[in-house]
Amino acid sequence: MIEFERVSKRFGSWTAVDGVSFTVAEGEFRVLIGPSGSGKSTVLRMVNRLIPADEGAIRIDGEDIASLKPEELRRRMGYVIQSVGLFPHWTVERNIGTVPALLGWPKARIRDRVAELLELLNLDPRRYRSAYPHQLSGGQQQRVGVARALAAEPRILLMDEPFSALDPITRASLQAELSAIHRRTGTTVVFVTHDMDEALRLGDSIAVMDHGRLIQCATPLEILTRPASPLVRDLVGREEWGLKRLAVETAGDRARPQESVGGEPLPSETPLHRALSEMVTRGAERLPVVDGDGRPAGVLHLSDLVRPASDGPLPDRAA
Repeated sequence: MIEFERVSKRFGSWTAVDGVSFTVAEGEFRVLIGPSGSGKSTVLRMVNRLIPADEGAIRIDGEDIASLKPEELRRRMGYVIQSVGLFPHWTVERNIGTVPALLGWPKARIRDRVAELLELLNLDPRRYRSAYPHQLSGGQQQRVGVARALAAEPRILLMDEPFSALDPITRASLQAELSAIHRRTGTTVVFVTHDMDEALRLGDSIAVMDHGRLIQCATPLEILTRPASPLVRDLVGREEWGLKRLAVETAGDRARPQESVGGEPLPSETPLHRALSEMVTRGAERLPVVDGDGRPAGVLHLSDLVRPASDGPLPDRAA
C-alpha cells in the first residue's frame, strides 16, 4: 500500500534520509524507531508531503504521490503529532469534525461520527463534545487528536511520537486503545517512536533507522532475537529481555492443543507476560486458552513460559 523506492532527503549538506526503500502492506502497523536525527520523522512526513523527497519515489496503491495535490493527499490520511495541535477556540466536536466538514459530509453524519469516535476512545460524548481543549487533560487532548485523525475514515494513519509527553499510565492506556482500534478498523498505521518497548508492544513490524538509513525491518520477535547490528541490539537492551520476549508472543503461540482444563480461559491473543500475571494472580500452573471465536485452543502451562524458544536468546555483544 505504501512504497518507498530509494528515497532521499537533504537539508543543505545534511542527508536526513539516504536511499530508503521499504513497503508497508495494507492494514499493517509499521513502527519507525531510531536515535534522534535518524530520519524517522522525516520519512513519516514525506508520506503526506509535509516534506518533499529530493530523490526516489513514494507510492500509495501504486500511485506516485508527487502526482497528487498535497491537500488532496492529506485529506486521505490521518495525522497525529506529539503536540496534538487542536484548535483552541473550537469545541471537541468541531475539532474532530474538521476533515469531514471539508469533505462535505452532512452535519448529522459528522455528529454521529464524533459520538462514535469519542465512545471508541473512552470519552463520554455527552460530556466532552461541547468541551474546549483547555478544559481537557493531556491524555484527553491526545484522545481527541486521535479521534480527529480517524474522523474521515482514512485508510492510512500517520503518528509522530504521539504519546511521548504523557505519563506512563495514560500512555499505556492510549497504546491499548490504539491497538484495539487498529484491530477493529484495519487501518494502515505508520508510527514513529524512540521507545523500543512501545515499538514492541504496538508494531506488526519495526523499521530501525540510523543516520538516514534503514538498518533493519522485521517483526518484533525477529528484532528481539536476531538484531541486525549493534545499534539494534542496544535499542533492544538486555534489561528484562525475557519479559520483553514474553510480551511479543501470545498464549495461542504456546498453548498445547488437544488438552483441556477448567477455569476462566485466556483469549489466544493474550501476550505471554499477561498470561504469566494471570497464573500468579490465580495461583494456577495451567490455564485454558480459547481462539477468537471462543472455541477451545488448548492449555497453556507455566513451564511453557520458561522453556527455551527455538529462536534462542538475544546474542551477546561479543557474538
